[in-house]
Amino acid sequence: MYRSFCDLLYIHPTDVKTSNDIPFLPIQFFKTRDVLSTKDAVETTFTSSGTTGSATSKHHVTNLKIYEQSFNKGFEHFYGKIEDYVILGLLPSYLEREGSSLIYMVDAMISKSKHAESGFYLDNISELKDTLIKLDAEGKKILLIGVSFALLDLVEMHQFNLKNTVIMETGGMKGRRKELIREELHKQLKTGFGTKEIHSEYGMTELLSQAYSQGHGVFKCPSWMKVLTRDTEDALTINTSKKAGGINVIDLANINSCAFIATQDLGRVNPDESFEVIGRFDNSDIRGCNLMVL
Repeated sequence: MYRSFCDLLYIHPTDVKTSNDIPFLPIQFFKTRDVLSTKDAVETTFTSSGTTGSATSKHHVTNLKIYEQSFNKGFEHFYGKIEDYVILGLLPSYLEREGSSLIYMVDAMISKSKHAESGFYLDNISELKDTLIKLDAEGKKILLIGVSFALLDLVEMHQFNLKNTVIMETGGMKGRRKELIREELHKQLKTGFGTKEIHSEYGMTELLSQAYSQGHGVFKCPSWMKVLTRDTEDALTINTSKKAGGINVIDLANINSCAFIATQDLGRVNPDESFEVIGRFDNSDIRGCNLMVL
């Protein structure tokens, strides 16, 4: 698929001298084509959530061990050993369907956690509240990873004052709530949970790696992942300044599908190669895993 795309652009590997010369495959191809760079058997297929009646992306994965190594090493690079955390997943919309790469990741992290309290919470919000308060008071390291609307639902029902808990939002209102700009979402969550910062995960069905923000909406990538931005008027031109543009991702964990993806997100890259997500292209899908800025 990717080779055909490059052939249509008349771009040969010898034409690529730097990362700015790489052609990035539009993410929409995951909805209409089988994006594979190998003839190996497919182990599993991750699917995007999409909206009712819309086409969903399909990411065929031929080697799940690569995905597992990517999310384990990526998380531990920024947060330390997974075993040290109580992992609490508040991802109702993802649990209610099959094929979520996010559920696969969090489920594996829960299994790797050395704490019996780790697990998913779907409808048992009161139990989650009690678990959070108890474990935080005991000084245990906690990661609460949740979809935005569910985290907001939780703090509307219960007020917290957490000292040892990382609150990590994965974005997405899933049509359950009005979309908020990230600053407003984080303000409400910080007030509700009593924490100084709200962390964020940047990932999607079409990527096998994740970037993380430990506050202020500034994301950092592991060493095998890089974000660039493209000119909004010329998709083949990479921005060389902090100018906002379409987010392109190099994800080497995607070795068996396509490692060079042009997303529908808008953002800017900082001089230290961290990046910020500032919105989405007009008329693009409302993605479950990313916060849309209106």
